[in-house]
Order: sequence, then C-alpha cells, then structure tokens
Amino acid sequence: MMDFYTFIQLLIVSIIATAAMTSFSCFMSKQFQELYKEPVLLSFVLSKLKMELSVKSEKILGWLLHFLIGFLFVLAYYVLWVKDILPISTLSALLLGAISGIIGITCWMFIFKMSNHQPHIDFKGYYLQLFFAHIIFAIIATAFYSLSLTF
Repeated sequence: MMDFYTFIQLLIVSIIATAAMTSFSCFMSKQFQELYKEPVLLSFVLSKLKMELSVKSEKILGWLLHFLIGFLFVLAYYVLWVKDILPISTLSALLLGAISGIIGITCWMFIFKMSNHQPHIDFKGYYLQLFFAHIIFAIIATAFYSLSLTF
C-alpha cells in the first residue's frame, strides 16, 4: 500500500516527466511539420469513438489520459525501483525508456487499428520520435524521482 506522500511524489514526478516528453513531441512536430502530439492524437481517437463529447471535452480528456498514462508508467518504474528489480541509475533509465517506447509504439498501433483512426501523419517518423520521447520521459522521471528522495 502506497502512502499519501509517495502518491504525491510519484504524481509530481509523472507530471514533470510527461510534460518534458510532450514538449519534445511538440518540438519534433514543429521541426518536421507533422502531428506528433500525443494528447492531440488521443483527442482525435476519442472523437472517432462516438462518445458524444464536445470538442473541448475530447481535448481535455486527451490531455488527462496522456498524463494518467504517464503516471502509470512512473508507478511501474517505482515498483521496479522499490523492489530492487532495477537500480535508480542512468543505465536503467535508458532501459526503462526503451521498454516504455516499445510499449508506447505498440499501444499506439493498437489504438489506431481499434479506433479506425488513421491520421495523415508519417507513422515511421511518429513512432521513431515516440521512442525517443519515452527515453526522455524515463530519464526525467528517474532524475526527478531520485532528486525527490533527498527531500
């Protein structure tokens, strides 16, 4: 059972890491003139599910889902760290990022297939940037979790 302090600690770490990842995706979107923004893509997928939500609600839900998924990744990292399955280190952050990237790519392939949403994007480019976005996510999550242990 997780105490309240640990929950808040992981929530803050996940918000920072997800924001860093999202910033990278936004930067790559701008650089390559492509739609690589995960929350925007999630809101488009939600619109395809015919949930009868307003466009604003779909956008908000897309962002909330993105940050919730980020929290779930950080929670998984936390379990690996506290059970001493992986050390809190740069090398394990890279490993977690690579694994998270593969999971993220697989999930997006599944999401696009199940929702019949085929955005007009460069999928190879999207998945490549998504892989590196998850490495950034894991490095930032590891660094800020490690830093939070000093408080």
